[in-house]
Amino acid sequence: MTYNLTYTPPTRGRGNRQGQSDNLMDATTKKAVNQRLASAAGHIKGIARMVEDDTYCIDVIRQIQAVQAALSKVSTMMLDNHLHTCVTTAVQGEDPAERERVLQEITSVFEYKSRG
Repeated sequence: MTYNLTYTPPTRGRGNRQGQSDNLMDATTKKAVNQRLASAAGHIKGIARMVEDDTYCIDVIRQIQAVQAALSKVSTMMLDNHLHTCVTTAVQGEDPAERERVLQEITSVFEYKSRG
């Protein structure tokens, strides 16, 4: 089974997909997310060294699971931020098409995750 893991960033700027910046992540959340990502990146480099050094397979697997858990936490933080910013704005807004689009995005994220 193959997966397409290519990320395609929004083409209309920062913030929500229309390029508005009113829904950006607050500084505290951004800092926490970046710290967790930096930690995960360090762990991944460590895992590569472990593989290179022929470390016991189960130890490598445990480190991989730790990185997966860290990335899952980042995903949860990002979802929480999205729900409290972009989704809240869309739901409170007057554009029914925008509300539907934002809700469909959330549904599609969970559909993608359940395919794995």
